[in-house]
Amino acid sequence: MSRAAPCVATTLDSIKRSLVGLRMPRALEVLDATVRRIEQGEIDGLAALDVILTEELTLRENRRVKTALLVARLTTIKTLSGFDFAFQPSLDRERVLALAELTFIDRAEVVHLLGPPGTGKSHLAIALAVEAVKAGRSVVFSTLADLVTSLAKAERDGSLRERIRYLCRASLLVVDEIGYLPVVPGGGNLFFQLVNARYERGAMILTSNRGFAEWGEVFGDPVVATALLDRLLHHAVVIQIEGASYRLRQHADLVPEHVRSKALIVPPPAPRRRGRPPGKAASDHTAG
Repeated sequence: MSRAAPCVATTLDSIKRSLVGLRMPRALEVLDATVRRIEQGEIDGLAALDVILTEELTLRENRRVKTALLVARLTTIKTLSGFDFAFQPSLDRERVLALAELTFIDRAEVVHLLGPPGTGKSHLAIALAVEAVKAGRSVVFSTLADLVTSLAKAERDGSLRERIRYLCRASLLVVDEIGYLPVVPGGGNLFFQLVNARYERGAMILTSNRGFAEWGEVFGDPVVATALLDRLLHHAVVIQIEGASYRLRQHADLVPEHVRSKALIVPPPAPRRRGRPPGKAASDHTAG
């Protein structure tokens, strides 16, 4: 037994050097504890190998997801399990969970989350984006204001085409807070160019506290709004969230009655398609 111990130690040292060379820090970290479990008869060699590799794979997957979330600009993480469906009974829970299967991304559909402020639109949008990241899909998240600002800057720098091309590479583009802040002059046209480039090629999730009939006011141009909705409602999933603000649920008695009873956003009529979208030159003319 005493002669075997140095042999085991030598073998462990060799394994550790290999793990260092292979850049497997988590496997190296759990190696000694796993070997002790073998010595105590808790697991056999095959199970030990499985434990070590699973630990390393979990670490790498967590790192991948963390990096992808940063690239997507998802600095605040929300989950579907953390959403209080009981507080928003108007929501079809199964319909939302079906979206988490991400087949809408494969179909390049646009998911619209509509409702008054504080009803959970952004939470659901972020949660679905997180599910997409975990599934290995590329995601970009932005508020409409920040997105339009970045497009306007790219236009000034002469790099608008490259910026739109970058935003089109993502499997899922999430645009939050449509209607919360006024769009700068020309911003609607820039957003249209992006939407037109992604049309039938990439999925989107949009959140808004404004009904579609108000988008002409939101974008400062009813023609641009019509062109946007023509594409955004063609392959669309519209989810209307009704009810009170989730953030104000603990202070409902402090919210004025006229705010609590504010009329709900009216769902849009079914869109009518008029063939395929026009070519680039015609699209620019339409959006202008």
